[in-house]
Amino acid sequence: MSLTIGIAGLPNVGKSTLFNALTRATVLAANYPFATIEPNVGVVPLPDARLNVLAKVFNSQKIVPATVSFVDIAGIVRGASQGEGLGNQFLANIREADAICLVTRAFADPDVVHVEGRVNPLDDIETVTTELILADMQTLERQIPRIQKEVMGKKTPKEVLTTAQEALALLEGGKVLSATAPAAGLDVDILRQFQLMTTKAFIYVFNTDDEGLADEDMQAHLREAVSPAQAIFLDAKFEAELIELSEEEAKEMLAETGQSESGLDQLARVGFDTLGLQTFLTAGEKESRAWTIHKGDTAPKAAGVIHTDFERGFIKAEIVSYDDLVELGSIAEARAHGKVRMEGKDYVMADGDVVEFRFNV
Repeated sequence: MSLTIGIAGLPNVGKSTLFNALTRATVLAANYPFATIEPNVGVVPLPDARLNVLAKVFNSQKIVPATVSFVDIAGIVRGASQGEGLGNQFLANIREADAICLVTRAFADPDVVHVEGRVNPLDDIETVTTELILADMQTLERQIPRIQKEVMGKKTPKEVLTTAQEALALLEGGKVLSATAPAAGLDVDILRQFQLMTTKAFIYVFNTDDEGLADEDMQAHLREAVSPAQAIFLDAKFEAELIELSEEEAKEMLAETGQSESGLDQLARVGFDTLGLQTFLTAGEKESRAWTIHKGDTAPKAAGVIHTDFERGFIKAEIVSYDDLVELGSIAEARAHGKVRMEGKDYVMADGDVVEFRFNV
């Protein structure tokens, strides 16, 4: 299972600089609109200190973290839904992502052109979300006549038409569906059928500078404005510099700026949480590894992430919590203290479960 986050925003807000930092890639980050024309994809490891500990406990030869896929999507401009700039080409790329990371500029720099001529993070967010809303409205306006015919022919349940019409009404009111559809009682499973962009989870990244990172009032104002979505404040240039350092040097540099965690690590972690994902762990001499599952997945479902045969032939899962295993120092000691459990098909996985599956081939 892979999480894909589309990095979107206006031109010249730091999207490609952020992507470069995330993937240590050499994507063009130029000071003019549409420097990115084809979407770039990078696969980034999810930071997980538990894997290093497990590798020591089990003398693992390698560590395999869970991953997050980031897609760098070219800048959206006002009128994109009508084909302005590079238009619907990039709206289509956003449609393929699981979540939208909306990068917004929150720094002043006369040497970096702002496509709207001024720096106003909330106005920029409104510009981008308006284009996504307009594109979703077009999608539903095209689909509703077809759905009406299918309902009349009893090929499609009436609830599908009702959901589409109610979603369109919310969009016409300028509402992002991910924030308003659940409260309005719309069926989320039906909404997914329409492939609407504003039903996706949003993460807001404010690309700022040292002054912005120290401005708690500004951050509180912007957090409140985008709530209940998550907001992350980082300096994309600083993050790009940080990844060029050794682990110890990076820690020192973060400490000097009063940060305990890099912005990139925050983004990967928040992205995971936003989509309701978690990890379970496997460990042995060959490798210590993190596997991605949805919160609420059962043991057989988790086994299927490793291999479909594991899910089909699932018998039991031998599970110990990471904390218990580390405290006791080995699986043998965990068993001796009754901390290793045998769980069946109904067991709901917990984050950090260390697992060995038993199955029939």
